[in-house]
Amino acid sequence: MGVVSRNWLYVKKFDGEPTDENFQLTEEELAALQDGEFLAQAEFLSVDPYMRPYMGRFPVGSLMIGGQVAKIVESKHAKFPVGAKVFGQFGWRTYTVCNPDKAQGDKPYLLPDFGTLPSSLALGILGMPGNTAYFGFLEICTPKEGETVVVSGAAGAVGSVVGQIAKLKGCQVIGIAGSDDKCQWLKTLGFDHAINYKTENVLEALKTAAPKGIDCYFDNVGGTITEAVMRLMNLFGRISVCGTISNYNTGPAMVQDPQRDFVFKQLKMEGFIVSRWRDRWLEGILANLDWIKQGKLQYEETVTNGFDNMPKAFMDMLKGGNTGKAIVKVE
Repeated sequence: MGVVSRNWLYVKKFDGEPTDENFQLTEEELAALQDGEFLAQAEFLSVDPYMRPYMGRFPVGSLMIGGQVAKIVESKHAKFPVGAKVFGQFGWRTYTVCNPDKAQGDKPYLLPDFGTLPSSLALGILGMPGNTAYFGFLEICTPKEGETVVVSGAAGAVGSVVGQIAKLKGCQVIGIAGSDDKCQWLKTLGFDHAINYKTENVLEALKTAAPKGIDCYFDNVGGTITEAVMRLMNLFGRISVCGTISNYNTGPAMVQDPQRDFVFKQLKMEGFIVSRWRDRWLEGILANLDWIKQGKLQYEETVTNGFDNMPKAFMDMLKGGNTGKAIVKVE
């Protein structure tokens, strides 16, 4: 009998918040390796907000999508040796047979040397979320020293890094998060102000924290929080749109038409998918790694133990149960 992978499938279309009924755990016997292939055993898997809207593009019965850090346990590919750690968009599965030369889109890659840092960071600050922060903020917001930056979803895997990079660039940084504990954590990261959107009036709190207005906004949530930020944007303000998590499980919120502000304040808003910087991927990872080694970037992981708990980790993350990067450790 060959290697058996345990796989989580998407078996019922999402309608509102995901539930256990949307997922099914199955087993798949894998074929023997062919030349040019390797067999990877999952060690850490990622759960991310984008999975909620993206799965709507896939038919029922599909494997749940997502990245993982895996160990190569068998190989017939010279550049992917046994024992090496690899990042791949392999989905929610415990074993994967992969031919990297035939992979479409985001190809798997060997992890660079993280030194003494855990390999799980390749799912967070030294992977896709870290690069989302690095490129999505620096390339689109083009921050200048002394400017005021607001980050929504600030205690998540992306937002927490954006705020720290903004501080490194000499900016005043305001984070918006969903609990007092998260706001306190943001202060330890160097955020100048942190607003709990569940207990505070966001617009009034922003007026106090940013009396001279807002120059850059990194938006992870959309909805009424973004409406409040938009009202305080300065002339020639820049807005980087990373996500709209406020409406992933519900319909879009009714908000004030922002067109007048875009015209008279001459604002720039740009959405992005981080894969546009695929050809510079290692640049972002190494920049964030260097900042970590210098003690200039901090990170937090919310770890769920056990592959059986993938759906629970995913659902908790969508409800804001994580601080920093949400990951699952395979046991």
